[in-house]
Amino acid sequence: MLVFSALVAGSFSLGALSANLIDPAVLNAVRFWIAAAIIGALALATTGLPRRAARAPWRYLLLGGLFAAYFVLMFEGLKTANPVSTSAVFTLTPLMSAGFAWLLMRQRLTGRMGAALIVGGAGAVWVIFRADLAALLRFEIGHGETLYFYGCIAHALYTPLVRRLNRGESPVVFTFGMLVAGGVLLGLWAAPEIAATRWADLPPIVWVTLAYVAVFASSAAFLALQYATLHLPAAKVMAYTYLTPSWVIVWEMALGQGAPRGMVLLGIAATVAALLILLKDEEGAGG
Repeated sequence: MLVFSALVAGSFSLGALSANLIDPAVLNAVRFWIAAAIIGALALATTGLPRRAARAPWRYLLLGGLFAAYFVLMFEGLKTANPVSTSAVFTLTPLMSAGFAWLLMRQRLTGRMGAALIVGGAGAVWVIFRADLAALLRFEIGHGETLYFYGCIAHALYTPLVRRLNRGESPVVFTFGMLVAGGVLLGLWAAPEIAATRWADLPPIVWVTLAYVAVFASSAAFLALQYATLHLPAAKVMAYTYLTPSWVIVWEMALGQGAPRGMVLLGIAATVAALLILLKDEEGAGG
């Protein structure tokens, strides 16, 4: 999950640079296709694709649809939202995921985990409102952040559903099924836009973003997420996303976009503190 948070962070910064240059559904349809090809080849080279994995294909359609919705809404949000504040919205997913995990699997939070989620959520809200107490009291949240929040609901539901719907398939096989399903759904949804896209005229940053999100923020990150989801409680899996805003700041500075102002960093510090609380809980519980 540490790897997952670092890889995912890059998609926020690169996505903000390309979100207005290509239709989000088109970019993510191609992203799913490329990632499915990579993961499919990996599955054939390792575990194979057993026939029993094709049982109940509706599972893949449900999970693929949720993740497709998440990514499309993410890129729609990045058209207007700042990458750091958008990534802060992402850190609200552990709290939502914990709620869905209780509804679906009756997973309960320890007191320490609950405290960590509250601390992390408070830090995320502080960043989302750009450390402006007046804006927080007026509940002034940007349109981009609002769109992405709806996507994060889909992501939060996805995490416990993976564990609930998995029937013994390996992470690589289960990821492949989800990617194929998501790619099919997005391909059907965005077919007219895909046909109308002038691919040869797209600027280089779009191709860089597409390559990164397909290989690193999809293939590698999905595998990491699937593996962790099958071995850790849903809330703890998503808790590692608290590092994402910190990684995004590193990405923004590397891309020459600058760092957020000091008061916003207090919210970032709270999200990191939440992760440290959860890591201590993990050690105390014997892993």
